[in-house]
Amino acid sequence: MRVIDAHTHILPRSMIDARAEYLARERWFGLLHASPRARLASADDLIDSMDAAEIDASVAFGFAFADPELCRLCNDYVLDAAAQWPGRILPLAVVNPYDGAQAVREAQRSLEAGAVGIGELMPEGQGYTLDDPCMADLMALAATSDVPVMVHVNELVGHTYPGKGAIGPQDAYALACRYPRTRFIFSHWGGGLPFYELMPSARQDLANVYYDTAASLFLYDDRIFCEASRWAPDKILFGTDYPLIGQRRFLRRVQQVGLAPDQLERVLSGNLLRALGDTVRGGDA
Repeated sequence: MRVIDAHTHILPRSMIDARAEYLARERWFGLLHASPRARLASADDLIDSMDAAEIDASVAFGFAFADPELCRLCNDYVLDAAAQWPGRILPLAVVNPYDGAQAVREAQRSLEAGAVGIGELMPEGQGYTLDDPCMADLMALAATSDVPVMVHVNELVGHTYPGKGAIGPQDAYALACRYPRTRFIFSHWGGGLPFYELMPSARQDLANVYYDTAASLFLYDDRIFCEASRWAPDKILFGTDYPLIGQRRFLRRVQQVGLAPDQLERVLSGNLLRALGDTVRGGDA
């Protein structure tokens, strides 16, 4: 059974070594990584982790910096890593939609160089809202390019933690309704949005939406995998949020929650391949 992690972060070693500089330079990055226990990982680290966990491939991207130059630096690094490990690292293009035409050009450049989607977008850290008009051209590019857009979405209840924001399931739902031709991956279980797919009208509006499980071990009881798979069997994507959570630990937990073999196959790779589109399904991933 193939296993593909839908949500991992990697950064250039030079950026990791200069961690303190970037903590001070970018407010949201500093908020999320201020603790010395907050890990950062390079492409080599990710490959080692995948080998140890017996994971075939990972969707990887940098950090959603507000500074477009830092986004470009991350994209160059992730694209180079994908070329070095073809079929094992599947790159997404990080951009800041608030940069307008510049963001669209950077996304287009990255897609032409091999990126399989756009994201992860982090509105609060990058300085915009999901209903901002700046989103329109980028969403159009994703739709015409037949690639997904990954968006960071928070649950709006429960415990607080560094970086927990106020962009929640209602915002994500409105985004999907606003751009029905665009395919979305809403991270972190879409902040709980898949539960609203029990409403027929919402399920129709969310037809082009998938949900990754990033950071789930810190947020939800493991029963969420079986429960959500009952009514959204084709929409749940195994994603760890590595290096926040170790891939091996997360995968073993998912393998033990009691999913039927066909459900497990869809969660671990089948749904993601469908979300990524024909180019990846027909390639090496």
